[in-house]
Amino acid sequence: MASGFFALLDDIAAIMDDVAVMSKVAAKKTAGILGDDLAVNAEKASGFISSREIPVLWAIAKGSFFNKLIILPIAFLLSAFFPVAIIIILVLGGLFLAYEGAEKIYEFLFHRQHKTTDLTMPVYTEAEVLSMEKEKIKSAIVTDFILSVEIVIIALGTVIEEPLSTQIAVVSIIAIIATVGVYGIVALIVRMDEMGLKLIAMSTKERSISKSIGTILVKALPKVIKSLSIIGTIALILVSGGIFAHNIDFLHHFAEQLPSIVKEFILGLLFGFVVLGIVNLFKKMLGKNNSNSLL
Repeated sequence: MASGFFALLDDIAAIMDDVAVMSKVAAKKTAGILGDDLAVNAEKASGFISSREIPVLWAIAKGSFFNKLIILPIAFLLSAFFPVAIIIILVLGGLFLAYEGAEKIYEFLFHRQHKTTDLTMPVYTEAEVLSMEKEKIKSAIVTDFILSVEIVIIALGTVIEEPLSTQIAVVSIIAIIATVGVYGIVALIVRMDEMGLKLIAMSTKERSISKSIGTILVKALPKVIKSLSIIGTIALILVSGGIFAHNIDFLHHFAEQLPSIVKEFILGLLFGFVVLGIVNLFKKMLGKNNSNSLL
């Protein structure tokens, strides 16, 4: 009896060890999208008055949890009854991520907006502020849904050959880590300037360590968000290229002499600009048809 109990404990320990190992692999695979998710949400949650930053971020985080509650069961059902759909969704998602990355690069190179010298801030009513806040939250949750689909599918793709119980455990862990980790870091980022202002206020001397650190934190916030945006764009290209290289047999054996990171970046960039070209062409055709109908 006792030996059977200890054998059961040993089996549970082995399963947990497998889950831990597979979770590490899945975390590495999804790290790129998590970087983009972090950059996007840091940008979405900033720009509010200090008292509204955390409530807005909490609303987005709750939306993210709800997104994953919808996505996870569907992903597990597909894995159990139609596993080919996982690969199809991965590739389609890869095309979307590649397009997003290419679009950001294209906008940066050809549509950079010049800085204006008008420093006057528009005045909004309370109703307008609340409306803008709701729209920003809604936009962030929609973006999170798309990124969450990719996080779940990529994590699931790493354990697709494992038993369903292992799939559920690993992907659920990644989903929880993704939400708590991303929004926890975002909370620290958006409150960085507030923390800096408090350190400055605490200082009684003209030159002090707390005042210097506070000044650095206040000045660093916009630079941190901008840096995350750049890192997120590179991550989009690399993640999408990795999806193509690992899930399309021809591309898996393409240019094998190149380092994997270089190969994945090239693939992501090529596919991204091809999709971007198709989308832009479609937009132009749609615009011409609309103008012709008006005439």
